[in-house]
Amino acid sequence: MLDQHSPEGPRTPGTATRGETVPTVPPPASTAADAVDVTALLERGRTLATPVLRAAVDRLASPMDTVAAYHFGWIDAAGNPAAGDGGKAVRPALAVLSAEVTGAAPEVGVPGAVAVELVHNFSLLHDDLMDGDEQRRHRDTVWKVHGPAQAILVGDALFALGNEVLLELGTVEAGRATRRLTAATRALIDGQAQDISYEHRDRVSVEECLEMEGNKTGALLACASSIGAVLGGADDRTADALERYGYHLGLAFQAVDDLLGIWGDPESTGKQTWSDLRQRKKSLPVVAALAAGGPASERLGEILAADAKSSDFAAFSEEEFAARAALIEEAGGREWTADEARRQHTVAIEALHAVDMPDRVRDAFTALADFVVVRKR
Repeated sequence: MLDQHSPEGPRTPGTATRGETVPTVPPPASTAADAVDVTALLERGRTLATPVLRAAVDRLASPMDTVAAYHFGWIDAAGNPAAGDGGKAVRPALAVLSAEVTGAAPEVGVPGAVAVELVHNFSLLHDDLMDGDEQRRHRDTVWKVHGPAQAILVGDALFALGNEVLLELGTVEAGRATRRLTAATRALIDGQAQDISYEHRDRVSVEECLEMEGNKTGALLACASSIGAVLGGADDRTADALERYGYHLGLAFQAVDDLLGIWGDPESTGKQTWSDLRQRKKSLPVVAALAAGGPASERLGEILAADAKSSDFAAFSEEEFAARAALIEEAGGREWTADEARRQHTVAIEALHAVDMPDRVRDAFTALADFVVVRKR
């Protein structure tokens, strides 16, 4: 039986109704956070960060500046201006919001928002290439359009720019923020290495999967949630508590992402159907289903073990992927992952209790956490 180290103790996976929408966490009832305009929060982060982000990208040598602009959705493949989907902008929103914890203006968090966004996109460029993803945000990925070499070089350049944007502030707070960013980046890279290694293993434990996802997603969201506060002069105790919020929010975020990676609508996600199954990813629904025991779990294990030995995995039919998804759901992997997203959301909100901040800022953090777990893309 699946074991999960949580305050509530072990839980047994159940079975979600096939064909339902992706299980998500409803916003808490009757709280002040219900009145927060999350769209406005996200747009504020995007609006404040984008001009500084564009200025940083403009520093890159040609053609890396153009390749980066394509990746961010500012131009199309032919170099014409475009109004592409630049992503959800959760990290910039968190960074500028965290500056307000200290009483500083949101603009104080902008260098942190830009630095985190640059590192995040460094990881996306490299991940798309390593995973062989041909689509991101409803269009061809950088390596498909500009080639693998440019994807690697531009990713490296964005990583360097992230540190540069912070360090050129020349303050003690900027040095502290940079240390947190570099630690988060190292964890992110560790997580990607774990993710790749797990693709070649028959079995991965739930604990291993959560550790990997904590590194790959939680670490950078933790940094985003604290970096503005650090730039605003917050002490380490405050920054650490905000990082705990962001870390567990990242685990909730990734749990929802794992659900979307199997059952998400391609029209919403911008990725292929069954995208994580096509890449043999040992995501939370898969490892939870394999750990659950029972006929569906055992059959799934047999099929995935055979898949690992297959040389023509990419040629599998839609029906074959659908059958694997059905077994994951029957074994309880889908419902367990939705429950885990709820649990991580709760732990994230509880971390905020350790931080003294204005009520409106606390409500905004809560509303952003609610948004992360009810999203459809």
